[in-house]
Amino acid sequence: QVQLVESGGGLVQAGGSLRLSCVASGRTFSMNAMAWFRQAPGKEREFVATISGSGGRTYYADSVKARFTISTDNAKSTVYLQMNSLKPEDTAIYYCAASPSYYSGSYSWQYDYWGQGTPVTVSS
Repeated sequence: QVQLVESGGGLVQAGGSLRLSCVASGRTFSMNAMAWFRQAPGKEREFVATISGSGGRTYYADSVKARFTISTDNAKSTVYLQMNSLKPEDTAIYYCAASPSYYSGSYSWQYDYWGQGTPVTVSS
């Protein structure tokens, strides 16, 4: 079993930055792909970014490419999402997810473990 706890969400003005953190516990972290998803009010959950177990491969949704960066610190069993140039349309609850595989894609069914989410609100 893997437990994921997100933090770092909050209220920020458009153009600002936030860094989300997700701490994993319960099993070996370094060999699992990790990802961030988000769900805006009234919308379905959508993929944001994923990173391989080694941290060597990343993949981003087109909507966040060049603005968001996913990274990991295996020593701390933590995955980060650095969000820059935030836009009001980035407003959502952001969820951390862990896959049983070394590398996973952009589908939510590829991830077995989920955190409870951290809210991000971007004001215009």
